[in-house]
Amino acid sequence: MTTGSIQNKERFLDQVAKSLGRERKTAPVARPKWKHQPQHDVFKGLSQNQLVERLKEQCKNIHTQVEVVTTESLQKVLERVVDDWKAKSIVSWDDPRFKEYGVDHYFVQASSKNIDVHKWDPSIAEENVKIAERADIGITFADMTLAESGTVVLLSDKGKGRSVSLLPTFYIAIIPKSTIVPRMTQATSYIHQLQKEHGTVPSCINFISGPSNSADIEMNLVVGVHGPVKAYYLIVDDK
Repeated sequence: MTTGSIQNKERFLDQVAKSLGRERKTAPVARPKWKHQPQHDVFKGLSQNQLVERLKEQCKNIHTQVEVVTTESLQKVLERVVDDWKAKSIVSWDDPRFKEYGVDHYFVQASSKNIDVHKWDPSIAEENVKIAERADIGITFADMTLAESGTVVLLSDKGKGRSVSLLPTFYIAIIPKSTIVPRMTQATSYIHQLQKEHGTVPSCINFISGPSNSADIEMNLVVGVHGPVKAYYLIVDDK
């Protein structure tokens, strides 16, 4: 993919300011401090176990299966879900958590059963997208999970391609229990903190709430038009 560059930025902004009939503003904008911030009070004080229950309840509304597993049972549950979906191909992120949680062992086992397993490989660029498009199942870990909306947050990186959660027929999100937070408020705070500490954020941040759902003006729901047909969340204790 060709990397673009910004041309004539300053002249363009000067022209915009001139058209607005004012001087161009170059000083940073101070973020206001609001007297009332109710967004921080939603689910305030809930324990991690209570957030898990809230997430499970919300998943009923977004057509998403969810299961709480242990690190010891994770491989067996993955095997069962893959078998239930009769999948013959899997694509995953290149993420150290797959090794940390023993999922790499399952991938070896799956390969021995003639299931094609592909780990995202930055060196082959667009070929990853083609593989993901043909895959039956995409598997990622969640970087953050919102209990209120049943949303997994994925922070893209060199080995964490967006296509893994978008293009396959089915999607599995492995959710470390500690990643579950009340709602979008905590997610945006975390992203702001990333920007503050590192001066940048991931080029693509995805918020995924179950399988792809589309509805027309007559409220006819169609699943799987813009993404996976089914989604499965596996909540696992942290290592």
